[in-house]
Amino acid sequence: MSWEYLPFSGHVDQPAAVLLLTVLFIGSLIAFVVHGRKQKGHATRPPTPTAPRLEKGQPREFGKWEPSDFRMPTPEAYPDWSVENTKPLPYRPFRYGPKYHVTMGLRSLKNEDWIELDNHFPRFHADKKRRIAERGSKLCKTAPEAYPAAVELLEELAEYLPARYPSLYKRTAVGLDNLWSGESFDIVARPLAEDPMQMCARLIQDDLAIMIEKPDGQYYFLAGCIVLPGFWRLTDKFGMPLSEIHTSGDVPQFKEKLEKGMMNLFRRLKPEEMVGRHNYFFQVDDDLGWSWSVGPEDSSTNGHVGWNTAEKGRAIDHHWFRSERQTLRRLPRSGGIVFTIRTYFHPIREVAEEDYVPGRLASAVRSWGDDVSRYKGKERYSDVLLEFLDKKHEEQVARGLDLSREDEVRAYPY
Repeated sequence: MSWEYLPFSGHVDQPAAVLLLTVLFIGSLIAFVVHGRKQKGHATRPPTPTAPRLEKGQPREFGKWEPSDFRMPTPEAYPDWSVENTKPLPYRPFRYGPKYHVTMGLRSLKNEDWIELDNHFPRFHADKKRRIAERGSKLCKTAPEAYPAAVELLEELAEYLPARYPSLYKRTAVGLDNLWSGESFDIVARPLAEDPMQMCARLIQDDLAIMIEKPDGQYYFLAGCIVLPGFWRLTDKFGMPLSEIHTSGDVPQFKEKLEKGMMNLFRRLKPEEMVGRHNYFFQVDDDLGWSWSVGPEDSSTNGHVGWNTAEKGRAIDHHWFRSERQTLRRLPRSGGIVFTIRTYFHPIREVAEEDYVPGRLASAVRSWGDDVSRYKGKERYSDVLLEFLDKKHEEQVARGLDLSREDEVRAYPY
C-alpha cells in the first residue's frame, strides 16, 4: 500500500504522526538488517555470466576499419609459472539442473589473462608438432585478405608471451625463442617460413581463428590453425560467415537465442576489450587432436562424422572430460576478431575425484534438453557416465562431504 492511499480525515495530530513514522522507520531498519544477515549465512550460486555491456561506438562502414592506436599493456609475469609444476586451472563450467540454459555465457577478461599455459604444454606441443607435420595444410590456412591480421596476431603473441611467461619464452631481435624446446621463431623475415597462423599455434596450447568483416556486415572465418579440435574440421568451416559456422554445426538454439547477441558482440567489440567463455563435452576416446570415435577425420562428407558412429556404452575408463576456454578480442591495426580455443582434457575418473563435482556434473547432464543431448552425443555414453557419477557422489556424501558448503568452496566456473 502506498502513502497516497492512506485515509486521512480532519485534524492530524503531528506528534502522533512523527511517533508513528519513527516506529515504522525503526521496524523497517531492523527487518533490513535481519534479512541481510540471513543472506550472508546462505550464499547463493553466482548468476550465469552475461555479455559485458559494450557501447555501440561510432558508426562505421561495414568492411572498413580505421586502425586504433590501442596497444595491449605489457602483462606481468605469471606468478611462479613453470612448465613442470604449473597445473591447468580446474575449469568445471557446468551448473546444477533441472534446467539447462543456452547462453553465450560471456565474461570480461583482463588483458594479462589472454593466453593460459601450464604443465600440459609438452603434450600439446608434441601433438601439434606431429599433426602439423602429418596434415598441416588441412589444419592451418590464411586467406590473402586475412594475411595482415594473421601477421598482426603473430606480432602480438611475440610481445605478450616473453613478458607473461619469461621462463618459457625469450624475446629476440627477430622474434622469440622457446627456452624449453629450443625452437627459434623469426617473425620479421619475408616471406615468413610458414603460414603465420601455423606459427602462432605452435607457440601456445590454443587453437586460433580470425574472423574478418566484409562489406555485407558479416564476419568470415578467413584465417585459422585448428590443430586439436576434437570434433570439427577447419576445411568444413573455412570461408563461412559466423552464422553459417554455427548453423552448419547444428548448434542448439543458435538462431533463437545466440545469433543476434553474437553479431552485436562482434560488431561492437573494441580493441581494449576482451571477453571469454567456457563450454564442455565428453569424449569416449583419449585422442586430444581428433576424437576418432565419432568417425574418421578424413571422411569425404561431413555426414560420416558424428556421434551416430560412436560405440555405445564404452567402459568408464574411456570417458574423458573435454572443456574449452575461448577468448575473443579485436586486433587494433587490422580490426580482425581473434578467437582463441584452449582445450582442457582430463579422464573423467580424475575429474570425479574432486569434491562436489560428480553430483553437480550428473545433475547438469540430466538437465540437457533433447537438442543439447543430440549435439553432445548423450545417448552414446550417458548410461555408463551417470551410473559412475552417481556412485562417486554417493561416496563423497558417505564420507561426510558437506553439500551446504559447496558455494563457499567452489565458485562457477571452477
